[in-house]
Amino acid sequence: MMNNNVKRYGAPSVKKAFEILGVLSSSKEGLGVSEIARGLNMAKSTVHGMTSTLEELGAVMRDPQTKRYRLGHTLFELGRLTYSQIDLKTLARSIMEELMEKTQTSVFLGILNWDHVTVLDIVESRQDLKITAPIGTTIPLFAGAVGKVFLASMEEKQAEKIILSKGLTRFTKNTIVDPKLYYQELSSVKKKGYAVDDEEYILGVRAVASPIVGLGQLMAAIWVVGFKASLNEKKIKTIIKVTKEAAEAIRSRIQEQPGA
Repeated sequence: MMNNNVKRYGAPSVKKAFEILGVLSSSKEGLGVSEIARGLNMAKSTVHGMTSTLEELGAVMRDPQTKRYRLGHTLFELGRLTYSQIDLKTLARSIMEELMEKTQTSVFLGILNWDHVTVLDIVESRQDLKITAPIGTTIPLFAGAVGKVFLASMEEKQAEKIILSKGLTRFTKNTIVDPKLYYQELSSVKKKGYAVDDEEYILGVRAVASPIVGLGQLMAAIWVVGFKASLNEKKIKTIIKVTKEAAEAIRSRIQEQPGA
């Protein structure tokens, strides 16, 4: 994983969408298109287009009788997941640090975020040469071990739908791009409770991932990443064992929380 310098740019439609959500959040009775347009000094056609899109996404709801819009369930769900992420990061940190010491590799914590993986936290290896990435980095869903873990955790039909719609991307010569072989791999991951990446995402890099269960609809995983030169088969077996143990330890901490 490498740092990418992304040029910042203004996205007017995104800003307008958030302005609409903001004004709706302050209204108990909901607002109509005309009211939103007047309050934000926007054209009614713009507001109509934006609210229609937000409604499709579940971000707002439209009362069929009053024609007024209110905030939708999607936003409440995202808020719930945000709190879950914060708690997860806190609960997992010391376990991640222990895993790094045991494996001497970088340890990542991430969540499934729509069609990609978002890095929630990282404990970097103490080695001079290491794999790292900024917190918040996004990784393609089909990128190696962690993607396999998430797809294997889904219902088969859901995973198949994603694979068929997105297609299997070839990142390296080792990437599995045959759907039949990939499905077999996911079946194996589901049974074993872990996934291995042998230079499938980045040449010269190996990884082991294990799912963290017990978070309801929130899908999370912990994974270790290191250079192949220092990760022979014997060490990979050890890493598999301790990574699964770390995932289980995090799950146990989640279960110990009030209301879990």
